[in-house]
Amino acid sequence: MFENLSSKIEKALHTLRGKGSITDINVAETVKEVRKALLDADVSYPIAKEFTDKVKAEALGRNVIQSIEPGQLMVKIVHEELTKLMGSEAVEINVKGQPAIVLIAGLQGSGKTTFSAKLANYLKTKKGKSVMLVAGDVYRPAAISQLQTLGEQVQVPVYTEEGNRNPVEIAKHAINEAKGRGYNVVIVDTAGRLAVDEEMMDEIAALKKELQPQETLFVVDSMTGQDAVNTAKAFNDRIDFDGVVLTKLDGDTRGGAALTIRYTVEKPIKFVGIGEKMDALDVFHPDRMANRILGMGDVVSLVERAQEQYDEMEARKISKKLMHNEYNFDDFLSQIAQIKKMGSMKDLIGMIPGMDKLTKNVEIGDDAFVPIESMIGSMTPYERQNPSCLNGSRKQRIAAGSGRSIQELNRFLKQFEDTRKMMKMVSKNGGKLPMRKRR
Repeated sequence: MFENLSSKIEKALHTLRGKGSITDINVAETVKEVRKALLDADVSYPIAKEFTDKVKAEALGRNVIQSIEPGQLMVKIVHEELTKLMGSEAVEINVKGQPAIVLIAGLQGSGKTTFSAKLANYLKTKKGKSVMLVAGDVYRPAAISQLQTLGEQVQVPVYTEEGNRNPVEIAKHAINEAKGRGYNVVIVDTAGRLAVDEEMMDEIAALKKELQPQETLFVVDSMTGQDAVNTAKAFNDRIDFDGVVLTKLDGDTRGGAALTIRYTVEKPIKFVGIGEKMDALDVFHPDRMANRILGMGDVVSLVERAQEQYDEMEARKISKKLMHNEYNFDDFLSQIAQIKKMGSMKDLIGMIPGMDKLTKNVEIGDDAFVPIESMIGSMTPYERQNPSCLNGSRKQRIAAGSGRSIQELNRFLKQFEDTRKMMKMVSKNGGKLPMRKRR
């Protein structure tokens, strides 16, 4: 996420490190490079210039009263200004109402239908809401079946009316149905087109006027860069939406849309799509995004994801097994499954400060655990329960069955044993790593 932008901004800020003080000359040089990085990320020139002018003014002003290393001061200021540019703080979705109505708008291909299902899943699993989806895209042939398939995946009902080509009627009927069946939230997926046109705008405006939704969310593909900002402005001028959703932020995006949509339309970014899975949706936090852009990681989000997958009963069971030296390969597999639920490996590593630099030229895919899973999968139930039984002949059979070399298997077995020892020490010390004695 934002790899190119991050590396360019970091390089620009590096010019101030080691300097004795901030001066007009070295600040001008630094902000010029920051501006170039923003322009390369598809941020418009007026916004990039205004941003860097603010950074420069802040740096020169604070340098007089703060005794802080110039490079650190500049990083602090850039972080603050990036956070402000993207909206300062997270803004919650409004789902107050019986039912609350959420209207989804955007161009075709922006990810509206997928986001509708992700939002339904988010509200159901994290907010405890009962949700109904409405198939209001009556033009795209596969739109209704796609929403039905996604609805089944997240176990949320989808309201459809076969043969009805009037989205306003369909939505009104769906809301009446939701009221009768006690649903808290109705999410209305709407039609999009390949470009902004008057017919589409008239339709979405009519839907908003008739439904009076609590939330109107504009969904935009972040990979379209500055075009995303222009499209957002066109929609906002017509329907005055409440918030923005950036999809495909996990792709090779330049970041211009994330940085400047909030500034351009003066509406908050509420959610970001970070993958294809139905739980790959995050609330947008400007300060955390600024951290990631500056290569500082996002430990808070990482901890939140870990807590969501944390199973207290399972943790107690594992701790007990560790204390009695009974931790085995089945337990290890169970923990791998919990890690995989947290999101893509690339995204998780990007949340750890400094790891993006260490893994810059390393290809990290979601198949990172496949070799381990295949080796454990080639073991018998007895072997998985009793790691110490693995002798030479058993290892040969497991390696052959998993398609891995004996060297790979031995390397994994050593890693497993080291992990088991470390976890046992942490467990004994109440969750803390033991301190080494000084010699």
